[in-house]
Amino acid sequence: MNLVETLSQPWPWYIGGPLIGLIVPVLLIAGNKAFGISSSLRHICAACIPAKIPFFKYDWKKEMWNLFYAGGIILGGLIAAFWLPNPAPVEIHPDLVAELGGYGISQSNSLLPESIFNWNSLLSLKGFIMMIVGGFFVGFGTRYAGGCTSGHSIMGLSTLQWPSLVATCCFMLGGFIMANLILPHLLKMA
Repeated sequence: MNLVETLSQPWPWYIGGPLIGLIVPVLLIAGNKAFGISSSLRHICAACIPAKIPFFKYDWKKEMWNLFYAGGIILGGLIAAFWLPNPAPVEIHPDLVAELGGYGISQSNSLLPESIFNWNSLLSLKGFIMMIVGGFFVGFGTRYAGGCTSGHSIMGLSTLQWPSLVATCCFMLGGFIMANLILPHLLKMA
C-alpha cells in the first residue's frame, strides 16, 4: 500500500487520538501556545477590521501561527476532498439510517442529504432555524464559554483546567439535548 492509499483510508482511533493528543505538548513546548480554533475568527477580525472595539485591540500578530494552523485545516480538507477521496460509500449504521428515514431523510452517497441541504430547505423556516439560529447559538456559546470544543476539550482538559471541564460537560450535555430532544422536532418540520 503506497502513501496516497494509506492517507485515503480512515485511520483507527488508536492512531488519530494520540496524534491529536500530541498537539498539546508540542504547542506547550513550542512557546506555551494554547490550542483552539474559535480564536482564529477573533484574530481575523482584529486584523481586518480597524475599529476601536476593545475586544479586537490586541497584538494579533503574536497569534499568527494560529491563523496558519486554521488555514492548514482548510487546505488539508481541500486536499483530502479533491486529491485523496475515498470512493467507497460512507458507512452509516443501519439503525441511524432507519431513524433518519423516519424524519424523511433518505440515505444517499453524499454526507449531505439533499432533503436538508438545498436552497429550498435553506430558505424555509426549518432552514432558518437550523442555519441562522443554530449558527448564532454556536457562536454565542463559543464566546460565552471562552473557547470551542477543541480548545477546552483537548487543550484545557489536558492542562487540568477546571473551567474546561465545566465547558466540556456543558458541550456534551448541549449536544445530547440537541441531538435527542430538539433535532427530531426540527427535522419533522415542513
